[in-house]
Amino acid sequence: MNFENLSSAANVSKTNVAQLVKNVYMWMTLALGVTGVVSLAVAGSEQITRMVLGNSAIFWVLLIAEIGLVFYISARIMKISFATATTLFMLYSVLNGLTLSVLFAVYTKASIASAFFVTAGTFGVMSLYGYFTKRDLSSLGNILFMALIGLIIATVVNIFFFSETFYWVITYAGVLIFVGLTIYDTQKIKRALEGMEINETSQKLALLGALTLYLDFINLFLYILRILGDRR
Repeated sequence: MNFENLSSAANVSKTNVAQLVKNVYMWMTLALGVTGVVSLAVAGSEQITRMVLGNSAIFWVLLIAEIGLVFYISARIMKISFATATTLFMLYSVLNGLTLSVLFAVYTKASIASAFFVTAGTFGVMSLYGYFTKRDLSSLGNILFMALIGLIIATVVNIFFFSETFYWVITYAGVLIFVGLTIYDTQKIKRALEGMEINETSQKLALLGALTLYLDFINLFLYILRILGDRR
């Protein structure tokens, strides 16, 4: 047995994983940057703001288009080219920026910035834990998925039967769920990329991982903003 060759192969594998994980966070950060720039640009334009916020039909079309893009990318990632998947991800981040611009009409810019930095710090620590922990978090996935479904149902119900107490229960539950998802998804992404060569398939998986962590970050931010945000 050639231990030098085995050692060399192991080092190459670790290097590939490190590069792919680096790409995950690079694409996630890029998408967050695009979303932030678009949100600020829309919030700073009265004409675009009126078009997006003043027309409920346009707003709902944007929301439906976002949901459709997430499902399409997730379901078709291995059947479309990497370039197409990247373009669709960036398009999603633009659409999300348009819809999230509504936050600037509800909260002060200072509180939005504060919530963003708290989210970034929380996300960073939780993601690091998910990456480096030796504990197998596989069993956590089903629990978090069921909790997420419950959170969505509770949110919809509370739209029709608004309860302030229930609102805050949902808010704090949302923070806990997306903190957990950040940890779980980070480990899942790392494990999915282990042992892979750097090619189009692994790049697609990394991009899908970036989309997953992007969604975790955005949702965590929205729930933290509910807690820390100063309303206008």
